[in-house]
Amino acid sequence: MTDTTRLDTAHAAMQADLDNDAARLRFYERLADGELFLLLVEDPKGDDISPEMFELEGDKYVLVFDREERLAEFVGHVAPYAALPGRVIAGMLAGQNIGLGVNLGVAPSSILIPAEAMSWLSDTLGQGPEQVEAHISEVTAPAGLPEVLITALDAKLASAGGLAGCACLGGIVYDDGRRGHLLGFIDPVEGAQSALAGAANEALTFSGVEAGQMDVGFFTSHEPIAQSLLRVGLKFDLPEPVAAEPAAPKAPGMDPDSPPILK
Repeated sequence: MTDTTRLDTAHAAMQADLDNDAARLRFYERLADGELFLLLVEDPKGDDISPEMFELEGDKYVLVFDREERLAEFVGHVAPYAALPGRVIAGMLAGQNIGLGVNLGVAPSSILIPAEAMSWLSDTLGQGPEQVEAHISEVTAPAGLPEVLITALDAKLASAGGLAGCACLGGIVYDDGRRGHLLGFIDPVEGAQSALAGAANEALTFSGVEAGQMDVGFFTSHEPIAQSLLRVGLKFDLPEPVAAEPAAPKAPGMDPDSPPILK
């Protein structure tokens, strides 16, 4: 028997309270963020992959497992697979009328996810924050934000190592009197703004917090607003990037500029 995984834990929390939207969102977040092993008909050919397709009660599903040994236990013999992030698989299945079978029969997180839910997940992951222009008159310490959002931000930003010097969450007052919160990324790497904004947006979405409660901005450390955020805000340290390994052939789906092709 394999150890309990993060997906098992999130699934158990969801099943324990099916009316709890936050628990359901956290399960889908774990599914999107984790690496999944997709059962294939044959070994990948470049970026082309051919998932095993199963039909249950008239609906089509592909099968994934969050551990290699779970896939092996299900199949009972050596079988080809592709290791892909859950978000990549969601994008592959979106609009294909194909659902997802997760850890079927081999783990407590065994579940069938219908095609429409996979399309919803893909759409949710593809959404980004709207760009707005507003003038900030005051920066204050953050107040009143739920702990679930702080935890979600901490987890999301831990995967953004090397994309910015740090992030800082503060309260803000706009010139028109509106109040809110601002997550400021300090000294972002050129071209990383979209990825950082997406991570912040996902933390909001999957924590169940209304998007209107937090804006996102990008600043250099010498700007007055950055200095104010660093002085009174809640700081998130982004981990240092891991030293690059020697170049190796990329598995299907691991290169965002060359996603796998579903055959």
